[in-house]
Amino acid sequence: MDETQNTLNFIARWLFILCLPVVLLTGGIAIAVNSQWFYEWGFDRYDVGQTTGLEDSQLGKAAGGLIDYFNSGDEYIDLTVTRDGQPFTLFNQREIGHMKDVKGLIRLDYWVLVATGGYVLLYSVLSLCWLTEESRRQLVGATVGGSGLTLGVMLALGLIAVIDFDWFFLQFHLISFTNDLWQLDPAKDYLIMLFPQGFWSDAALFCAILTVALAVIIGGTAGGYLLYRRRQGIW
Repeated sequence: MDETQNTLNFIARWLFILCLPVVLLTGGIAIAVNSQWFYEWGFDRYDVGQTTGLEDSQLGKAAGGLIDYFNSGDEYIDLTVTRDGQPFTLFNQREIGHMKDVKGLIRLDYWVLVATGGYVLLYSVLSLCWLTEESRRQLVGATVGGSGLTLGVMLALGLIAVIDFDWFFLQFHLISFTNDLWQLDPAKDYLIMLFPQGFWSDAALFCAILTVALAVIIGGTAGGYLLYRRRQGIW
């Protein structure tokens, strides 16, 4: 019975370690997706107002409309803005179809975040409720391990992106989408005008920094507590 329990504890602990990087990365992506200030920062950085002919207020409306769409039950986006005093529909049918696919990826990110986050939370609560030094030690050690794994994964992805972000971006689209709706014309499609490739490079960097920061905070706190307990001679 003890051997079976030890095996189950081992599996549960390693599942926690593997889930923690997923929680941090999907959480970082979810934060970026819902950060209107980041959209507007990108619009300003890449002079999107000049490219699209839209005023800042309308760009803000577009950013808010996208976030609302991603979190709504609507299948297709219907976003109207004003340019030169005249209202017009921002996206054409091809862009609308692509946005549906993008929304599917974002919803998948949400579900993965909820599933892995739920397990991480459950494991943590059960470990703490066990009220034994061994269960606490295993939780702290797993947290340090999961945070370290997160940093390793982000370092690997970061190196790939830095070496050739264009290739990385292309492979992401080829893997993520089953159609060619993402192949848009920057001369006439507003989705590309709003979000040029440079924006996505910045977005990837933002998500990476956020994920790494979370891993450092969580892992650093757990690691500090682990060292403290070891110096006390408890662990």
